Amino acid sequence: MENGDVSVKSLSPSIEPPDSHYLSSAVGWMELGNLTEANLELERLSPAVWQHPEVLEVKWLLDSKAERWDCCLKWAESLLNVVPENPTGWIHRAYALRRVVGGGLTSAFEALLPAVEKFPQEAVIPYNLACYLCRMGRMEECRHFLEIAFKRGNPQAMKKMALQDEDLKELWPELQGSKGQT
Repeated sequence: MENGDVSVKSLSPSIEPPDSHYLSSAVGWMELGNLTEANLELERLSPAVWQHPEVLEVKWLLDSKAERWDCCLKWAESLLNVVPENPTGWIHRAYALRRVVGGGLTSAFEALLPAVEKFPQEAVIPYNLACYLCRMGRMEECRHFLEIAFKRGNPQAMKKMALQDEDLKELWPELQGSKGQT
């Protein structure tokens, strides 16, 4: 899962036209799979909104689709600086750190770990930590964080997601035998 469907919209002031139109168009092009047109729309934005959380989120999403992890890390860190009270920046930073040259699972895990307590209702954070731990072969810790994720989120939905997540494939036999619990 890693990315989650976390939104930054509720924590920031609105973007006014015409910038709101450019941003909306960028999202539309991205949803259609045309990253070139999406980026062209973002280039039309005024400098006043370049550090707006919604703009940073769209930039991160576009660059993640293009697997430009260095750029993603930059956008995630900016997002984290602009709205540290929102889990999105924390999640995106860890996701990028896992993939960026010189990063990896340990970097991603260490970057995301403080967010577990900072966002006690967020299920994606312990879920992603469980994924990292599973890939590192730290199975008991993995189970612990997956259990936290199941408690914070919908257990049935979390189980379904975990059973499709290649990062957790070592736990699939265990999860298939459970009823939404680890």
